[in-house]
Amino acid sequence: MSTFATIIMAAGKGTRMKDPTKAKVMFEVNGKPMVQHVVELAESLGSERVITIVGFQRESVYNHLEKSSPRVEFAVQDPQLGTGHAVMQAEPFLRRYDGDVLVLSGDVPILRAETIRRLIEYHRECNAAGTILTAEFEDPAGYGRIMRSKGGYVVGIVEHKDATEEQKRIREINSGIYIFDTRYLFSALQHINPHNAQNEYYLTDVFGHFWKQKLVVAAMPTDEPKEIMGVNTIDQLKEAEEALKNRNK
Repeated sequence: MSTFATIIMAAGKGTRMKDPTKAKVMFEVNGKPMVQHVVELAESLGSERVITIVGFQRESVYNHLEKSSPRVEFAVQDPQLGTGHAVMQAEPFLRRYDGDVLVLSGDVPILRAETIRRLIEYHRECNAAGTILTAEFEDPAGYGRIMRSKGGYVVGIVEHKDATEEQKRIREINSGIYIFDTRYLFSALQHINPHNAQNEYYLTDVFGHFWKQKLVVAAMPTDEPKEIMGVNTIDQLKEAEEALKNRNK
């Protein structure tokens, strides 16, 4: 595969993890912090650079990754103003970068390398400005739905709370994992704003800018929906452990 860099979102608190003093991405799955699983995934795919966005309890993330993955670079998100704002912190590292940018979440530890390899290849085949990893769920309640044109390209992402009854029947959801053409990503980030209920910069708003510019947005569903599961609770941490153990049998 030709060149790409990776941004890993790892700044969050993890308020539902029953330990408010610990960075969420530092909770362990099979003996390793979740963020280490994600860094190792990026490195195994040949990512030229790995930039981890840190915030809450960042020293613990630094200290661990500097030992386990010394090539990792760090950008600080403080205050934490949303996913779009997190990616903005990586721009100084990648302003002149000439490859694609993969965006991963530090709390999604069971993502498979083959899935991301296929995502990168599909993104390039489609000549897309951005490509979304999606999944089809039997019960997609709570997730943003992927709206596609008849030709299969993505024409919208509708949050569950904003969806019509017809849109709620769509089972394809946004995983929050993306790959972007770097040129278009950082240009689009200059056009998003925090004028929403959360007063945050949403990374998904870059797609709105892409559509205005008549750029291609593609989406590829994973064939193993469980792998895109984010870990937000202790129960989900146990589920991730079980999934990894079963995969490694």
